[in-house]
Amino acid sequence: PAISAASILAKVTRDRWCQQLHLEYPEYGFDRHKGYGTADHLQALRKLGATPWHRHSFSPVSEVLK
Repeated sequence: PAISAASILAKVTRDRWCQQLHLEYPEYGFDRHKGYGTADHLQALRKLGATPWHRHSFSPVSEVLK
């Protein structure tokens, strides 16, 4: 139960954080994809580059940064 609860708390926290990121970076669509590498998110990365909040070790982000 503790692990399940932690997972739910982590997801809710990430979703709220993505809503905040959307206010600062609306063109990335964080309000829709919640940080997952959807086709729209990857297209925005290719077009706009990475924000300071993108995880640079994620291969699509690292490819954009090259």
